[in-house]
Amino acid sequence: MPEVTVEVEREKLLAFLQDKKYQDMRLYLDEHNPADIAETLQEMFDEEELSKEDLLRIYRLLSKDVAADTFVEMSPDMQEVLINAFSDKEIKDVIEEMYLDDTVDVIEEMPANVVKRILKNVDQETRRNINTILNYPEDSAGSIMTIEYVDLRPDMTVYDAFTKIRSSGVDSETIYTCYVTDKRKLVGAISVRELLLAKYEDLVGDLMEPNVISVYTTDDREEVANLFSKYGFTAIPVVDREDRLVGIVTVDDAIDVMTEEATEDIEKMAAIIPSERPYFKTGIFETFKQRIPWLLLLMVSATFTGMILTKYETALAAVAVLTAFIPMIMDTGGNSGSQASVTIIRGLSLGDIEFKDIFEVIWKELRVALLCGTALSCVAFGKLFLVDKLLLHNEGITMSVALVVCLTLIVTVFVAKLVGCTLPLIAKKLGFDPAVMASPFITTIVDALALMVYMHLATLILGI
Repeated sequence: MPEVTVEVEREKLLAFLQDKKYQDMRLYLDEHNPADIAETLQEMFDEEELSKEDLLRIYRLLSKDVAADTFVEMSPDMQEVLINAFSDKEIKDVIEEMYLDDTVDVIEEMPANVVKRILKNVDQETRRNINTILNYPEDSAGSIMTIEYVDLRPDMTVYDAFTKIRSSGVDSETIYTCYVTDKRKLVGAISVRELLLAKYEDLVGDLMEPNVISVYTTDDREEVANLFSKYGFTAIPVVDREDRLVGIVTVDDAIDVMTEEATEDIEKMAAIIPSERPYFKTGIFETFKQRIPWLLLLMVSATFTGMILTKYETALAAVAVLTAFIPMIMDTGGNSGSQASVTIIRGLSLGDIEFKDIFEVIWKELRVALLCGTALSCVAFGKLFLVDKLLLHNEGITMSVALVVCLTLIVTVFVAKLVGCTLPLIAKKLGFDPAVMASPFITTIVDALALMVYMHLATLILGI
């Protein structure tokens, strides 16, 4: 069907509500993707076009499958509104239609009183499985896996395998890849495509792929997500330390992890404490608390820059023209360091760079620094004499001053690239998130170093 804009959907929903055409509304919504339904309802609710009663009425009109998928796509705030309005039976129905990993995600976002009500309305086995996943570390593969998968035995025939898929596949998050276990140990994997092309009497053990890439429950979830990008998987099996299959991670969960980790890295690189809440859902005071710690630290650390300027105050007064080029030198250093740090941080995140590569990284960055520094100093030399001296009539610019500025640019770029490429690697080695060693932090360090280089070269060359 043709793409429908959010505005058109909102108008139709409001018209259906006003005219009480609930059956028409149900047919209309069932034709749409649950993610689009959730997004539209969210916007209407946020803009107070829908009351809590209208939201509940619309949700109850959805068919069972669509309702569960829509609920998963909703924000935690809207989910909480609905749960508080649900009867115990409705809670039970929704949870039964959701996959276990989605149920865990909902529970993790809910306040304690809502969690108690959800757990009270699920069966004992589901409650036990939920608690098992919740007990895994927050950033581990176990915390994002689902236990709803299809497992086969190697001694099964293809016919038996299809019988098992039909009986358990309805409740499984994916059936495209089935995992073969022997006494719960993962021994292979087989796709439904391979089963379809095989004879009914063939054994699963003869058809399966024995070399299966799997992850442990304690593996970092970001590393697990990177495996999806590397191998193009739709699911990855999760095993315990005894190689027993305990769950699978599906590609939709991996995409969520990639998005969350990328957002977190961007916030850290911008000197902001990460938050899981959307921008408009975050209060002013909470936003303040996310930003002020790093701003205070960076402001205090900038004191070193002021101390350097104070130390060379006499030299700057003797050759006042040097002051005009301080912003250019500091900005160039900060930008050069940021380029190197962001590149290395990205490489660390993707697994392309490791700490053992530090000397190779330094060697490459220093050669890049030589080229960049030389190009920048040549352009700066032309700017000094063609723009500053001739057009702006700045008589204080001499060949010696130009030499100081150009040499400072070369050395500053060298130092900035060196600092920018090594600090993220060292942070990673020490167990810190390398993203914190990004633009603001690197810029503060390089600013102080650039000033020291500038003043020292000016003292040596100009004799001040």
